[in-house]
Amino acid sequence: MIYNNFGEQDWKTSILGLGCMRLPVIDGDSENINEEKAIELIRYAIDNGINYVDTAWPYHGGNSEELVGKALSEGYREKVKLATKLYTPGVESIEDCEYYLDKQLERLQTDHIDLYLLHALNRKYWANYKSVNIIEWLEEKKEEGKINNIGFSFHDSYDLFEEIIDYYDWDFCQIQYNYLDTEFQAGKKGLKYAKDKGIAVVVMEPLRGGTLAQTPPLEVKNILDKSDNERNAVEWSLQWLWNQEEVDVVLSGMSNLRQLKENIELASKADQNRLNDNEMALIKKARRKFLDIFPVACTGCNYCIPCPVGVAIPNIFSLYNEAQIYDKYEANKKQYFNMNEDSRADNCIECGQCEEACPQNLNIIDDLKDVTAYFTE
Repeated sequence: MIYNNFGEQDWKTSILGLGCMRLPVIDGDSENINEEKAIELIRYAIDNGINYVDTAWPYHGGNSEELVGKALSEGYREKVKLATKLYTPGVESIEDCEYYLDKQLERLQTDHIDLYLLHALNRKYWANYKSVNIIEWLEEKKEEGKINNIGFSFHDSYDLFEEIIDYYDWDFCQIQYNYLDTEFQAGKKGLKYAKDKGIAVVVMEPLRGGTLAQTPPLEVKNILDKSDNERNAVEWSLQWLWNQEEVDVVLSGMSNLRQLKENIELASKADQNRLNDNEMALIKKARRKFLDIFPVACTGCNYCIPCPVGVAIPNIFSLYNEAQIYDKYEANKKQYFNMNEDSRADNCIECGQCEEACPQNLNIIDDLKDVTAYFTE
């Protein structure tokens, strides 16, 4: 495993971090974590050099932190830097912050959290945090030894990112960044801005919810195949990030041991397998082609569910994207109509709850109408 300096801190992080939002589950139920397999996965990661483990209050329907706490027992807690996030939508007062942090320490079976983030900041949430004097509270918790490093994860426009960065002397930040999202939210510009301020940068969604882990569409594959080096989709995506000195750690939500082992191997050889100038140029061309044919930029993060009437939003968009990108219309149409009627797109009541929760700022209501028309026609 290769390790980077973590911003201006006096410790090093593995260039590959383990995100615990997509752990193994039972029967496709995201809230029902397969405890045995998940613990095996987390401990294998640590035994093989990963020392950055990331979770959050709402992951897996609120069950991820407790699972991570179990996995880090028996001496594993001391081997990692543990990151989790304050549950932003639940904060109306400092008393709420106290409740969530104390509960998280209990769930994670620890007396301190190494890296504590304000979760999924956007304009609304940031304004609310400022109104409750969140920085003063965070510094108090740091003084008490309950948290060691203060950061935030981000989902909004670049100008707000810069405002937040300039507001406080953060230890680190977490941004969505991959070769498709170079100009989305914080983007490349935000990556460089944070790094210039001495702030460590953690990258999430390096594979855009798994989209960049699949064999790319033929038009994209034809571009990448012009490289003299043979690389699979995952290697292209991860190595593109590791090529950039501003990136401290790349979080990947690996759901099984096969994915984990593949990513650990890539991380251990990242310095030897750097992309050359020609390959970086090919990635730019591939990005433009990919964006031309990509219908809905859903990453499958599940923040939009549960829907109050049961619409299976991430599953629907996955079928829709696959059908268009990979020419699987008939097969995916059949899967769509095999879904329970209540979970299909045309059951949407346009309440807007999903759009408020979506970190990608998708127009979900309109996109669901497009899905209905697409599969119906």
